[in-house]
Amino acid sequence: MIEQVNLYKFEEELYDSGKLYIAGCDEAGRGPLAGPVVVAAVILKPNTHIKGINDSKKLTEKKREELYKIIIKEALCYNIVFVSEKEIDRLNILQATKKGMMECLLGLEIKPEHALIDAVSLNELPIEHTSIIKGDAKSASIAAASILAKVSRDHYMEKMDIKYPNYGFKKHKGYCTKAHIKALEMYGPCKIHRKTFNPVYKYSVKQLQLDLQFDDDNN
Repeated sequence: MIEQVNLYKFEEELYDSGKLYIAGCDEAGRGPLAGPVVVAAVILKPNTHIKGINDSKKLTEKKREELYKIIIKEALCYNIVFVSEKEIDRLNILQATKKGMMECLLGLEIKPEHALIDAVSLNELPIEHTSIIKGDAKSASIAAASILAKVSRDHYMEKMDIKYPNYGFKKHKGYCTKAHIKALEMYGPCKIHRKTFNPVYKYSVKQLQLDLQFDDDNN
């Protein structure tokens, strides 16, 4: 028999200690070759359970969309931050994620009394917090944040699919699939690709070499 995880365990312990404003924080998009990393933070109403809430990766797209609407309606407050591919290239993905999490948590309309954060340690955060490995599968607040981040990023990449139709962003959302690699081989990187990520870097160098060769041939 599979043991059921109490996704409200961390929150209930904090409520019992006298804290009411518990923020969950998570990101979506650390692994893709293109697009931003998106961070969300959310404070749920104390002792209120949202049916079906779970790690966004375990939910269907339809269920994520449904829960996204419920969460933004029912939450006390939430914040969603996009950290661009340019910032990711400048800082590296871990530091870009930390920057987004700091901005997201500090930008909440209600100041959290405690923050539950998925995996990442934020030593400079001036809020009492706990970093939880695989927190999106252990805490309802983090799971709610993961849904907001995932749905927001998916919507963004669907818009980028219209702007850059050669890459198939609507289907793979910028992740490293065979179709995405084939598109990189054919067209080279576009503006929203992360230039420091392999194999984007390889095709960026290749494109630069081709451009230089073209310039030499025409001089």
